Amino acid sequence: KKNQPLLWPSIKPSEAFCPGINVRQMGLHPWFIIFLEFLPDHNMPETENLKRAGLKTTQPRLKILAILENSAVRHVSAEDVYKLLLEQNEEIGLATVYRVLTQFETSGLVIRHNFEGGRSVFELNDADHHDHIVCVKCGKVVEFSDPNIEKRQQKAAESAGFILQDHALYLYGVCKKCVKQKSNS
Repeated sequence: KKNQPLLWPSIKPSEAFCPGINVRQMGLHPWFIIFLEFLPDHNMPETENLKRAGLKTTQPRLKILAILENSAVRHVSAEDVYKLLLEQNEEIGLATVYRVLTQFETSGLVIRHNFEGGRSVFELNDADHHDHIVCVKCGKVVEFSDPNIEKRQQKAAESAGFILQDHALYLYGVCKKCVKQKSNS
């Protein structure tokens, strides 16, 4: 047994942990791959975001934050996040998703929007102010920013004797796609 060949190529430990190297393509033994997958990834920005927000790093928080960061849709409901977790075969319950999103909101990681229709959606707080246009038919959300609108809102607050601290502007209408569908019906 001493002279048996290795089941996987010998590699330097530094090569196994270099970002960008696909360990599966290196022909590593499956047990070694499983071991690597359980090691902490120190290049993970989600971990830093959670720590900065004062939250402990837990698997549900990491998975949900990764979904928010990688989602093609910027405004997602708790149900949307839950469905994406199910698609990834993650066993995280809907109640946990709601709890984690509320924790993210309290810590400032996400912003909750309560658009018409009573549906709450969440978006990552990137600190760039923007306003929203929401389709009342399909729920599509489009972000926009207009310096003239911002100036007018500031002026309106000053005229009323207020020092503006924050604001949210939601416009509601029907998107082009829904208008087109209605005219084709």
